[in-house]
Amino acid sequence: MSLRPACASLLVLLAGPALAAPAAPEAPAPGQAEPVTLASHKAVYDLSLASSGGARALDGARGRIVIDFRGDACRGYTMQTRQVTVLDSGEGGSRTSDLRNTTFEGGDGRDFRFKTTTLVNGAPSSSVDGTAALGDGLKVTLKEPKREQFRDAGEVIFPSAHMRRLVQAARAGQSTLSLKVFDGSDDGHKVYDTLAVIGREVAAPASAAQADRDKPLREGAMAGIRRWPVTLSYFTQGEGERTPIYTLGFDLYENGVSGALKLDYGDFAIVGDMTTLDLDKAQKPAQPCAQ
Repeated sequence: MSLRPACASLLVLLAGPALAAPAAPEAPAPGQAEPVTLASHKAVYDLSLASSGGARALDGARGRIVIDFRGDACRGYTMQTRQVTVLDSGEGGSRTSDLRNTTFEGGDGRDFRFKTTTLVNGAPSSSVDGTAALGDGLKVTLKEPKREQFRDAGEVIFPSAHMRRLVQAARAGQSTLSLKVFDGSDDGHKVYDTLAVIGREVAAPASAAQADRDKPLREGAMAGIRRWPVTLSYFTQGEGERTPIYTLGFDLYENGVSGALKLDYGDFAIVGDMTTLDLDKAQKPAQPCAQ
């Protein structure tokens, strides 16, 4: 059993040389929303078991997620993620998963590159390597696990663009946002239906227990950043009522940083407590891109 990276939308990466800068974005007209600037940052989350029960119940879970996110709407966005998780169960014993994910997303949200390697108990388990592009639908070209292509005719979005759309929806006071997302996870073939439920803006931790979590987010510049509680559910594509594959709960900060992580897989849930946050203090607000 492996865990997907928290926030793909968190999230969502370095996959080679930078691409050419996209055309300069137009300045917002009077009355239009200001563009979303995602903060370049490195965050470390310590994982622990929050709850467990049912057929896949666990005796314990621990681990760590490290996310290094860089870029802007001109240069594109790169992210490197490493997630090491140890799951303990009475029947299966201990299982250690080491997932390393690298992606690059064009600043205009049209191009995406992704590469993932996974070790299970120290042995290579799977690798995914490919590119994706949006044009007349979604086109995905895979190198691994085998060379192939596939298309999806639906309207699809990549992870960094998804994060910007979430912030825009939260700013506008929307309570839900439904989008199809491709993030290159699993075997690189899946497009997910997602549903985000966005709560009202919050100014302080809701309880003493929450106040003990994510200390880097309650200090310095982050203490004054607007944030909203979000529950983001991932579904296999289809119609009708469906049970989510998993649900990600988090506090969405206006600069794209995420706190109060909770990954809910139904039979068990894991929480992530941010222990370290390094923000790029030299990063500037969004500016028109040089041609």
